[in-house]
Amino acid sequence: MGFDFPLLSNPDREVAGLLDVSRPPLHPMAAFPRRVTYLIDPEGVVARSYDVGRHIKGHGEEVLADLRALTDAD
Repeated sequence: MGFDFPLLSNPDREVAGLLDVSRPPLHPMAAFPRRVTYLIDPEGVVARSYDVGRHIKGHGEEVLADLRALTDAD
């Protein structure tokens, strides 16, 4: 599709387990990982994580504000 970044496929859900986004096996949505956003600093360290869930309104603005604060601190 012409992306300039790699995409990750996770059919065995191993990465979901490593990122702690898997749901319990008996959960009604167990087949789907939790929606989580990670803000990664310039050194590659996770600066913050956001468990988005169903509360997506305002999420983008919150992440952008945190990103600005992170980059202004440098």
